[in-house]
Amino acid sequence: MVVDPGTEVHTGQIADHQGAQPTAPPEQKAAESRGTELELTVAAVDWSAQPQPLWRTHPKHWPDIWRRSIQARIVTGTLLMSTMVLILVGWVMMSQVTDGVLESRRMSAQAEVRAQLQQLSVTIDAANRNTVNQELSKLVLGSNRPGLYDVLLVPTDQAASNAIRYTGLVDSNSIPQPLASSVVSDGSKLWDTYTLINYRESPSVPGLVIGSQIRIDSTGDKYAIYFLFPLTAQQETLDVVQRALFTAGLLLIVLLGAVAWLVTRQVVTPVRMARRIAERLAAGKLEERMQVRGTDDLARLAVSFNKMASNLQRQIRRLEELSRLQRRFVSDVSHELRTPLTTVRMAADLLHESRDQFDPISRRSVELLQNELNRFEELLADLLEISRFDAGAAALDLEDVDLRDIVNRVLENHETLLNRKGCPVELDMPRPCRAKVDSRRIERILRNLIGNAIEHSEGLPIRISTAYDDDAAAVAVRDHGVGFRAEEAEMVFSRFWRADPARARTTGGTGLGLSIALEDARLHGGRLDAWGSPGDGAYFRLTLPRRPDVALTGSPLPPRPPDATRVVTELVDVGAPYQKLSGGEER
Repeated sequence: MVVDPGTEVHTGQIADHQGAQPTAPPEQKAAESRGTELELTVAAVDWSAQPQPLWRTHPKHWPDIWRRSIQARIVTGTLLMSTMVLILVGWVMMSQVTDGVLESRRMSAQAEVRAQLQQLSVTIDAANRNTVNQELSKLVLGSNRPGLYDVLLVPTDQAASNAIRYTGLVDSNSIPQPLASSVVSDGSKLWDTYTLINYRESPSVPGLVIGSQIRIDSTGDKYAIYFLFPLTAQQETLDVVQRALFTAGLLLIVLLGAVAWLVTRQVVTPVRMARRIAERLAAGKLEERMQVRGTDDLARLAVSFNKMASNLQRQIRRLEELSRLQRRFVSDVSHELRTPLTTVRMAADLLHESRDQFDPISRRSVELLQNELNRFEELLADLLEISRFDAGAAALDLEDVDLRDIVNRVLENHETLLNRKGCPVELDMPRPCRAKVDSRRIERILRNLIGNAIEHSEGLPIRISTAYDDDAAAVAVRDHGVGFRAEEAEMVFSRFWRADPARARTTGGTGLGLSIALEDARLHGGRLDAWGSPGDGAYFRLTLPRRPDVALTGSPLPPRPPDATRVVTELVDVGAPYQKLSGGEER
């Protein structure tokens, strides 16, 4: 992660352990002792929380199933698209059937009307008025056959004495006005339209009305004649077809849904099995494997997955063994060096006490030997402490102390270094800050933090603050030195890491100090946060529970220094290390 050099960076660490635990359980020691080369994260898998079938879940959980289940999305999408396609196909089919049925009825009705009009014209062309009236009445009354058609005879001459003649109880307003106008304007054609046929004593029914005009040569009268064909039978036929299409479509949708569910199940089940096996592998069950069935793509996926799991298992076992050998080597070498180092220390102390009797060159050599032996002892002590942490053998010796006393003691030990660097110290410790802690480990943490602040302060002031609340006590160390960059933030607490290996130091600098400090904070159930900005210095905050049975929920000190020149919101994009490690209420 690379950022602008002027961008502020936050890092931190949340402790994983709460309270003081003298020793780790045997089943945890292997996982805790993986070392710096290997860190295996074990996550508990709640198998009871696996997705349940849709019909076994409450409707309020269906959106979650939609988001989590590929099978549910595929089946639902298939059903929706199938429904739309079936609706479109059904509409097209119903339209074609309706047009065919109505057109067939229309053609037969027109043929019937032509036959009736031709027969009527032959009868009345040479007849007198009485004969004409009889023939017209015969036509009207003779058509009154249920289910066939009705006839409505309307004189076009409003002054004619002949009244409107109609069949049965058909209402004259059944004739649409546009059809009546067309018949009157051009009586040489057959005009037809679909409409509702109204009856005086029964409900209206859909029907076909065909109209034309007849002229009686002997009398000169003109009549508009309308044949009204009920379409009740056709409507019943269309209703049957519509119900059949709806039933068939519904059954087809159900079958398509079942087919989609079965097909996706065959694909999703191996993928779901691979996910569960991967979760078990992540939980540390490295022997888990997928079942291989057949030779298709899914079977090859299972084979490849099992090969990957086997390779990972071998690599993890190999790295675990290398890490174990490394820890054992460091521990054994550290212990083995104790005996010769003790002898060398005794001889060096004897020479150092008699250094005034030597010449200047020898005296300087003795002083250098003494200093280097001190650094060597510190390195061995750090390595032994790291070995204890890796083996889960670190224990706490709790006592009720005032953190201000530990700070003052550390400052006294660094008095020579402070004078040499010309670095003033500002203390913000107004009240006693008591907590039940291991004073030796807390002093080691503060010795590392304050020593680093002095080394990197470049002669600028250092500010040390303490604060507490009901549950937590905190110490913060702020310097205004070089700070550190974003790419360095993720490695601040790494073992054997130094921000600038070429930088001259006066207090050792093995790269283990902050790593051990972090482990000491974790052992207390506390946390160690770090903030840094290039050119604006660094800020380390140690937060500890005041009692071993208290879980940390916050800190009485802020996550960044109040005098920081940049605000937290400027580093949203580069603040991942801080958010990952510190978290909590300061995010």
